[in-house]
Amino acid sequence: MLQAEFDQFALEYQQQHAASIRLSGEMPDFFAQYKIDDVAARLARSGVKPRRILDFGAGVGNSLGPMRAAFPDSEITLLDPSSQSLDIASKRFPGQADFRPFDGETIPYEDGSFDLAFAACVFHHIPEDLHVGLIKEIGRVLAGGGSFFLFEHNPWNPLTTHAVRNCAFDENAVLINGRDMRARMEAAGFSSPAIVYRIFFPRLLARLRPLERYLTGLPVGAQYFVHALKPAV
Repeated sequence: MLQAEFDQFALEYQQQHAASIRLSGEMPDFFAQYKIDDVAARLARSGVKPRRILDFGAGVGNSLGPMRAAFPDSEITLLDPSSQSLDIASKRFPGQADFRPFDGETIPYEDGSFDLAFAACVFHHIPEDLHVGLIKEIGRVLAGGGSFFLFEHNPWNPLTTHAVRNCAFDENAVLINGRDMRARMEAAGFSSPAIVYRIFFPRLLARLRPLERYLTGLPVGAQYFVHALKPAV
């Protein structure tokens, strides 16, 4: 999570992202929107309305628009090691969040500061030996009973691996399968992490997407998320 590496791509992130996923037939906004829709739907089923939200590794703020629409009354913090990315995000969405730089190790908030933590395709950029420690750090700033949603690319999906291979800012990425990520969240102290696989059909087959709700247990979707709760004190 070197600042220089992310600053290098900040200005070109949107264009490079769009180019890398062109085979899906979708634009980056589609992927940002479905993630927040999934989070909001899962929390709504539990009757949860988070007051304080942490977007970990928020980059140029692609998730902030959908997140602000889904949680209009929440306090939202975008955290990222790239100051240039955060500067872009703050100009895209002035006054809509707290844009906070991060040293890659310690989240600059007190214990229990957030009710919801969210990470969208961040951990494949982070060395494996740092994963458990960073997930513990996210857990530290979550309140008891708070949720963590961690989205990642699925290395078992051929379109996903093709997109990553052809994306300049993913040059050093190491994809993580869902089972390994779930195990790391458990090792970091989160209880009963659940894996949900997503995005089985490209836009060409979008009429089949209503079937996806029956496929979420199959490890072949383009992406997945792991949802876990911090044990209540």
